[in-house]
This record gives sequence, C-alpha cells and structure tokens, in this order.
Amino acid sequence: MIGTLLLNRYELIEKIGEGGMGIVYKARCHLLNRFVAIKILKAELSKDEAFVAGFKREAKSAGSLSHPNIVSVHDVGVENHINFIVMEYINGKTLKQVIKEKGRLSPGETLDISLQIAKALECAHKNNIIHRDIKPDNILITDDNIVKVTDFGIAKVIDSATIANPNKFIGSAHYFSPEQAKGGLLDCRTDIYSLGIVMYEMLTGRVPYDSESSISIAMMHIQEPIIPPIEIITDIPENINQAILKSLEKEPIKRYQTAKEMIHSLFMIKEDLDFRVNLNNRSNDATMVMKPVIVTDTGNDITKAMSKVTVVETPISNKDKKIVSKNQRLSKHKKLLLIFGSIILVVMIVILGKYISKGASDVTKAPLKKTVVQKKLVPSVIGNTIDIAEHTIVSKGFTLGTISNDYSDNIANGLVISESPEINTPYEKGGKVDLVVSQGRKIVQVNVPELTGKTIEEAQKVLDDLQLKLGQATPVIVNDKPSKGNHPRNNNGQIFLQDKDVGTLVDIGTVINVSYYQNKRN
Repeated sequence: MIGTLLLNRYELIEKIGEGGMGIVYKARCHLLNRFVAIKILKAELSKDEAFVAGFKREAKSAGSLSHPNIVSVHDVGVENHINFIVMEYINGKTLKQVIKEKGRLSPGETLDISLQIAKALECAHKNNIIHRDIKPDNILITDDNIVKVTDFGIAKVIDSATIANPNKFIGSAHYFSPEQAKGGLLDCRTDIYSLGIVMYEMLTGRVPYDSESSISIAMMHIQEPIIPPIEIITDIPENINQAILKSLEKEPIKRYQTAKEMIHSLFMIKEDLDFRVNLNNRSNDATMVMKPVIVTDTGNDITKAMSKVTVVETPISNKDKKIVSKNQRLSKHKKLLLIFGSIILVVMIVILGKYISKGASDVTKAPLKKTVVQKKLVPSVIGNTIDIAEHTIVSKGFTLGTISNDYSDNIANGLVISESPEINTPYEKGGKVDLVVSQGRKIVQVNVPELTGKTIEEAQKVLDDLQLKLGQATPVIVNDKPSKGNHPRNNNGQIFLQDKDVGTLVDIGTVINVSYYQNKRN
C-alpha cells in the first residue's frame, strides 16, 4: 500500500500501526501539504458488511466530537474497495509504549494523563457516545505530553437498549467492565471502569486481572475481588488508591457516575494531598433505623407488597396500666423541680450580669481592630479547559474574570495558557481571575505546493487553503498543430512553471507567479 494515492490527494508514506479492524498509515495530504494518519479497513474485512458498518460508525462517532484530547477526523472515503478514515496525525507514542519504557508511571504523571482521558470521555458522553475500548493502546501521548484518545471503532451511541452482545466480547479483555463480560446494559460507567484499569496499570506496571484465556479474564472481572494497587506499590497515595478502587467497583452504581464527577475527584486529589474519596456515597447503602413491620406478601411487585404491610399492636395489660400511672405521677414531680430550678438560675444570671457590668465600666475599652481583607493563593489552572478552570477558581474562593485568546506553540487549542494574577499570588477572596486560552499553534510559514499541471482555478484554491497568494499568471501561446501525446497544445490552460520551488518554506501571504499554456485561436 505504500505509495498509494487515495482520492488523488492522500499519499501513503509508511505503516505506523495495526489494530483488530484496520491498519494505520502516515500519509501526506497534497492539497494542504501536511501529514495525516489514514486508517484503512483490512482487506479481508471489507467484504463483511458488519465490519464495514462498524468502520463507518467509527468515522461518524469520532467525526462528531471536537475536543483537544480526542484525535480529530478530517475525512472519510472509499476508493477501489478501500475503506479509509483520514485523521489528525499525532507525533508521539501510545500510552502502552510509555508504560513499557518506564515500567510504571509516577502518581503525578498518572493523574495528569487520567484527567485528560476523563475530559475526552466527558466530551464523548455529552454527545451520547460510549467508547467501549479504553486501553493504553488507544491513547496517544504527544511530544508535548498532550493526551489524545483515538479508535472509536466499537463506539456506540447510547440509547435505552445499549446492550453488549452476549455471544461475543466487545472490547479488550484486560480492560472491559463486568457488564461487558456479562453482555449486559452498557452506559458511560463502562468507560469509567476501563479508565480505572488503565490507571491501575500506569501506577503498578501491570493489569489487575491476567490469564491465558479471555474467558478466564472475563470471569475475574465479574467475580474476583481486586487487589488494591497500594498493596502492590506501597508508596501510592491513599486517595489515588481510593479513586481507582471506586472506578473498579463491580456494580456500576458504586462507581463514579459520570466522567465529570471523576474529573472533579482527580482534580481535588491533585490539588489537595489530604482529599479523601468517598467509596460509599450512595444513600441506598446507608444504615437506617426503621420501625418494625410485618410484610404479609413477599412478591416481586414492590407496590403490591407495600400495600399489604400490617403493623401488629399488642394490647396493654392491667399491670402495664399501673406502671403507666406511676410514671405519670413521677413526671409531675420532675416538672415542679424543673420550674423551681429555672427560677433560681434566672436570679443568679441577673446578679452576675450586674457584677460584670460594674467591673467592665472600670476597665479601659480596647481599641477597635482594623478590618483584615482575607487573602488566598491563586490556584494553577494552566493546561485545563475553561470549564475545569472555572470550577477550580470558584472552589478556591475566587470568581472567573475575562477570557481572551492567543496562539501557543505548546498548549493545545481550548486549554488555558496563562492567568492573571499569577499562580500562587496572594489575592483577596472573591477577586476576579482572568484567563488567556490557546487558539493552537499559529502557522507563520508553509511549504510551497506543487501547482504544475493544475488550472489557474485549481491553483487558486490550493493557495487560498495555505494562505498564499496567486500573483501574475502569464499565458504562453501555443501555435503548434494538435498532436498525440503530452504536447503543450494538448495541455491548454494548465500551469507548467512557477517561480517558487515546491517544498520551499515561505511566509503566509507570499505571492507565487505562474505561467500556463494557452492555445492560439485560429
């Protein structure tokens, strides 16, 4: 496939990866003169309608999402029975490669990466899309340590009947949830479980469940208690250990219920070393004192059962009546003693008050204290989305001020570049914190594209896309008679010369002059 030109635009340069459904190539887009990643459905699967549908679903799922932590989809197409998706090219490594190289990651690295994955999931879940295959192989880390979630090949739109196929595992055995293993109902908490497995692996260097058989691993997810990561790596902070255990609860109701909830928890752990994760925060699990009742029907219909609940009342005997009468007489004596004691207490308070008042008049009044403005340190929100930044600023006692935009070579589009006042500056409580948000990298230079063989109109479009300008277009009159082959007369209207060499770096706005063939009219 190397050297193949798709849609007369995308040239495959090298193979960079392979998954269960497709092969990923690095390619050059000749129209925009940039590198892209192209995922091609495997030839043996192209005849399978289910796989082709899944492949198209990936393009549709990922294409509908726009987030700094999700790989962008640029295009999708079919040519000569080749189904392909054109994606953003990421210059970096998979999280799996990073874990293998380092053995395991530090708690700080784990938190940073997990937060970015969770933000990507929050975006997907808001668009009613569950990924269903979160694992280190599907998470890319750029050279700038920006996380990019990719491979929505088995993603699914959430509806009231989003159920895993009970006859086939969907996802990767080491990372899928108990409900996936059971073929049960799936929702966003499925991705949260998988992220918990990824966090476990980042911190310990291994997955919690492993076996030679996928079936065995599936049964472990369903039945086997998890070994807390802190028992494997003892220097893991307890709150990170708790966050992982909460994500890996067998029952979805006991996990984080949304990616947003998980983001808040991870962020608080990052900001506060003493922050504790509540592992049992569901009201249904709380111990409650209830009146005894006798249920006369134990059917499955709760409404029916509750309608038949009866309370048994025991008749009061004569002996009990005497005891009650005696208790009532004792209560009267207690009331008299209480009234008498209250009168004495009031008299004592009045006498004591007069004494204190007299003594206070002899004492020089202390000067009034000046009002002290409470100040707190400005928190760091650099590298966060506006939503997370605002939540942090407000939670620390400040208010969000103005938001402006600027270009950045290091901070991805949509993330905070800087803040004012600066980080850790003492600042009055309730003060406004202004943010500058990244617009991504500003392109100041581009490569000169190939214009020969194109018409003036085609060249104009290519140059417009690159923010270059078409200068003088000089026609060269062709007088020769028509002939066969690649003769100038047969290339009427096509450019054959440009004054800037192809591939040369030039500033945006550079003018490029061309010459083109023009047949002489007889």
